[in-house]
Amino acid sequence: MEHDLSPAALAELRRPRPYPAVSVLTPTHRREPDNAQDPVRLRNVVAEAKKQLEDDPAVTRERRLEVARELDRALAEVDLTYAEDGLAIFAAPGEHQVWTLARSVPERVVLSDTFLTRNLVAAQTAERPFWVLSVAADRVTLWNGGGDRVVEERTGGFPMDRPLENFDPERQERTGGPPSAFRDERTHHFLRDADTAMGKVLRAHPRPLYITGPEAALSLFEEIGSVAAHAVSVPHGGLAHGSAEAVRQAVRPVLDDEARGFVEAVARELEAARGRKDFAAGVDELWESAHTGRVRLLAVEENFRVTMRDDGEHLMLAESGDLDAREDIVDEIVEQCLETGADVRFVPDGALGDADGIAGVLRY
Repeated sequence: MEHDLSPAALAELRRPRPYPAVSVLTPTHRREPDNAQDPVRLRNVVAEAKKQLEDDPAVTRERRLEVARELDRALAEVDLTYAEDGLAIFAAPGEHQVWTLARSVPERVVLSDTFLTRNLVAAQTAERPFWVLSVAADRVTLWNGGGDRVVEERTGGFPMDRPLENFDPERQERTGGPPSAFRDERTHHFLRDADTAMGKVLRAHPRPLYITGPEAALSLFEEIGSVAAHAVSVPHGGLAHGSAEAVRQAVRPVLDDEARGFVEAVARELEAARGRKDFAAGVDELWESAHTGRVRLLAVEENFRVTMRDDGEHLMLAESGDLDAREDIVDEIVEQCLETGADVRFVPDGALGDADGIAGVLRY
């Protein structure tokens, strides 16, 4: 199952497909007892996708069987042991993908000539993904973080290892103490290679970077490379050989401090916008502004959800399951704002006060 939505992966998902490109979305659960319902619910929504394929006169029998096989292959790949808050299955002739999302999604099946990506985009944005690079003289590890999770990432040549050679005892006698691995030229080359590798990862998957290590390692890494200039240093040794939980605990205070500053900055921007009369709030107003490209900053409370129906002029409140109901209208607004270059920020529930869960600063 996929989790990390890179720009390249998103571009590939948005590529037009031969009809029908099937998108299957369903909410999932991380813990008992709620997760007991997930296997049955998943099988039912895939069965619904097959029924829609069978009922669609535009889908030939050959094409229907081919896409149904891809749905079955995707279903076989799902491991609900690692479920998060939502699941997306994409299937088209000759291909399928399974994505797990750290944000709930409405249950739905969509047949089109492209895959439905807005829920993935909103989930990735809400999660605020980041990298952690843990540096030591003999090992550099890369960690993939987002929300409240950190997992080791094995990509781009990471983890990187090298044996620590015995140092010259005569040199130790001259300096009067044990030699530092970070003064060794071979360590310089090793960390320079790590810097180059991390630069490639950031170009393919741009996101904030935190670098952990002892003070000597952080100092050398900043001196010899380039990625540290745009990263946050977290002085903490031992994490290159540590666990994901140890890394999470080390960076958590830094992330929490940044999050508080982040929310305060959003509040200041929204308040200033009120004074300038370029403030917008509510789903209806922001849906229209998003589609005309007017939104410069969008703020959304993390668990804000609302079901709406478009009456041709405005969005109206609707019940889940109503005809023409749009259950993921918030995710649609988020994706549209990102498409037009807006800064989208998710904030804790209640942080927007009387703004009804969603607010923005307009360009004009």
